[in-house]
Amino acid sequence: MMTSHEFLPASSPVPRGVRRVLDAMRANLGRNWRLTDLAAIAGTSGRTLQRQFLSFVGKTPRAALREIGLECARRELLQGTPGLRIMDVALDCGFPHFGRFSIAYRHRFGETPSQTLARQTAFADSLDGTPALLMPARDRPVMAFGPVEASPENREMAADLADQLVAALTRAGISVVTGTRAAPHLLTAAIRGSGVHTQLIVRLIDTETGRQLWAHRADGLSRDETATSEHLAVRIAAALQPCLRLAEIDHALRKPTVCLGAYDLALRAMPGVLSLDASGNGRALELLDRALQIEPDHPLATALAAWAHVQRVVYHFTTEAAQERARSLALVHKARTLCNDATVLAILGNALSLLNEFDAADLVTRKALTIDGGSAWAWSRSGWIDVYKGDPQSAIERFKIALDLAPHDPLAFNSTVGIGCALFTTGQYAEGARWQERALAEHPSASWVHRTLCPAYVLAGQARQAQRSLVALRQHYPDLTVPEVQRGMPPLPASQCDLVVGALQEAGLPG
Repeated sequence: MMTSHEFLPASSPVPRGVRRVLDAMRANLGRNWRLTDLAAIAGTSGRTLQRQFLSFVGKTPRAALREIGLECARRELLQGTPGLRIMDVALDCGFPHFGRFSIAYRHRFGETPSQTLARQTAFADSLDGTPALLMPARDRPVMAFGPVEASPENREMAADLADQLVAALTRAGISVVTGTRAAPHLLTAAIRGSGVHTQLIVRLIDTETGRQLWAHRADGLSRDETATSEHLAVRIAAALQPCLRLAEIDHALRKPTVCLGAYDLALRAMPGVLSLDASGNGRALELLDRALQIEPDHPLATALAAWAHVQRVVYHFTTEAAQERARSLALVHKARTLCNDATVLAILGNALSLLNEFDAADLVTRKALTIDGGSAWAWSRSGWIDVYKGDPQSAIERFKIALDLAPHDPLAFNSTVGIGCALFTTGQYAEGARWQERALAEHPSASWVHRTLCPAYVLAGQARQAQRSLVALRQHYPDLTVPEVQRGMPPLPASQCDLVVGALQEAGLPG
């Protein structure tokens, strides 16, 4: 199982007794804990412990234990170890009654345990037989990485994992070196413990400041599962990419203006492109124009500019739709000849799909996944392509793989929107609205989501929520009309576009 977070932040002002109890729960989830046992660990009475948990954790000790158990089960199922049995996971995580576990799991995560595990199998299958590729060396984040620290009994496993990590990081577009002198980032890894208690701890460190940027933990490693090492390495590479990308952007932001090259300007522009909002888009295009003046054929700057220009059409940031589409298309055609980097290809897939170039979008997105099977951006874009082609079930699985790989990526909310839109196309309007509301909660500035959220509420018969959504849409787009929506509509199947437009008209959007 893997984790990159704890139940409580280390800085929380939580009584020591509560922390001791939470640590004991994590260490022995399968135990049938009684309140008296927990109170003894905390050194308080049962009533005091109940009160402290409600005050500082927000739930009772039993509810906290249940939540920790569910998170533990989720991590283990996401790991997808070969031969893993859901019943064993339930027992290990403190759920002796399998049926109740399945109900609680579905209520917490929106899918059954078997659906989570099946998706990991599909993901693992997609990695099998991936050919070796020679990656371009320019404009790549540089990371120092040495041997994985391990005891003698785990050295063979450590060596195999180190090789798999180097391969996965390289495919993800990261240049891996052995010395820290020329590397702004250092990745360390250590295998601790033995048997079922074997644990991998990975840390990303800023070599200039010594600050830890990111950490990851994987439990229950096995020396007999080489395939698991590959899948684990891919997941680690995928999980660290958002943090590494932010570190690279921060480095570019701290550079003096006179020292900025095309790559630095593209990095500075990236947050604006990923924001999918009007102000961020405008700032990004200014930076990308400067980057392309310095280096007209820079792959990342070209791909980002292509995506940013078509965003202006789809998200109603412009009244010059035809001109923006033409600019995007020209940049896309140029970018396709420049680079085989997985990130650039995934960005091109975004632009091409929004330009209704589905076959080309599918081609570059599949190529991105061939290079880096852990590219959350490519998995998400392949989900959107499936939505546009009318295959919602495949789309939902791909969006969820993207969310499994990088749940904290700035673009993760767009996969959540995608799940909502895929559910909309299946007629599950209320559930689709719920996913889109979740995306808005994660990214409030993406007000264009109301364009499909309002119709979902209309078709679900939830008139009050539909009106609230329409008001929010018109607040951000006061001049928006039905014809404008039709001109900027993402390339959903025609029947679904008709449903969206009809529902917006019913809700009261001007014609």
